[in-house]
Amino acid sequence: MIDIDKWTEIYNTVKKHKLRTALTAFGVFWGIFMLVVLLGAGKGLENGIVGEFNIAKNAVFVWTQRTSVPYMGLKAGRFIQLTNDDVAAIRANVPEVAVIAPNNQLNGDFAVHHETKSAAFTVRGETPEMLQVRPIKISSGRFINQKDIMERRKVAIVGPRTLELLFKDIDPIGKYINIKGSYFLVVGAFEPIGKGEDIVEDSKIIYLPITALQQTFNQVNKVGSLALTPSAGVPAAVIEDKVKTLLMKRHHVAPEDIKAFGSANIEQEFQDIQGLFTGIAGFSWLVSIGTIFAGIIGVGNIMLIVVKERTKEIGVRKALGATPWSIISLIIQESVVITGLAGYTGLLAGTGIIATIEYFMRKFDVQAGYFGIPEVNLGIALSATILLVLTGALAGLIPATKAARVNPVVALRDE
Repeated sequence: MIDIDKWTEIYNTVKKHKLRTALTAFGVFWGIFMLVVLLGAGKGLENGIVGEFNIAKNAVFVWTQRTSVPYMGLKAGRFIQLTNDDVAAIRANVPEVAVIAPNNQLNGDFAVHHETKSAAFTVRGETPEMLQVRPIKISSGRFINQKDIMERRKVAIVGPRTLELLFKDIDPIGKYINIKGSYFLVVGAFEPIGKGEDIVEDSKIIYLPITALQQTFNQVNKVGSLALTPSAGVPAAVIEDKVKTLLMKRHHVAPEDIKAFGSANIEQEFQDIQGLFTGIAGFSWLVSIGTIFAGIIGVGNIMLIVVKERTKEIGVRKALGATPWSIISLIIQESVVITGLAGYTGLLAGTGIIATIEYFMRKFDVQAGYFGIPEVNLGIALSATILLVLTGALAGLIPATKAARVNPVVALRDE
């Protein structure tokens, strides 16, 4: 049941000392405000950087380099060529690999032609598994399928840059492009996923079935690099080590030769970034809680002054039979109200700012460098609310205990 008298007393006390209460409560307001804004901004930075990851977050890439150590009568400086047989060996001997996507690329200077138009593009041979490692959006037609691989079909999937330079205002599906004297049927068009320089470079790619590229351009059995992802629950580092060890054995590379095969572990990079954002969030909580704690001290000081000013009143209450708990609850309730209102106002102000920034960034599709769309999740709001209640009770605990210990006789003599 609501005690109107208690709420009236609280209102009168706050009203009597408006400036003092407002200045002290500002510390709590600012702490919650900073917490929401810093965490929201940190989430925006995380969204922006994670958005740059346009590949599977547990992917591993493996490619060949030159050996640096002589081994089994073979000289250092030997270049290693990956093959289709290596792909088959990995599938057979490394069960932890869930997806393996071999690829190759045409090198050298050449132009791709369609009728009278021509331009330079990056031509890559891929398999259908590529979409599980580096997803793209198929805007029309289709991507490479398994039948294309098996039958070495001469088909192509083109990107935005190809559409702009070779097929402007023309539907490319069913048209042919000439790549180094060989014709490929366009069966699909795609849009790259990602941001920044990566999306610019990816828009210039033309995808072919890797088997068609190998056969057409005299690269039979040649693979340029491998993209892999592990089975569920398996760390990417496990398949990275096992695949490189297997390839070293197959190509007679010294076990200690760390330069023969290059690799990139995207999972490890992603975990490092996640650790960075965990640190940013922790720092935000630390700064904000420090500010809130300063506000708590201020509110506690206010309540001590209130208790001092109302010593005679408290003595009268106790003389008339008021219990210690009724005195404690009155002081704590007043403290919770001050911190609660100040903190909740800070919560609304911080959330409002983040929501406004989010609204305009979504509406106008804006991203400031690596800063993405900021967010304030429900967990943060609930945590902040619980923090307000606890800090309010804590701020009033010592003054309330002091009030409960007031001796009625001494209090009535107080001037």
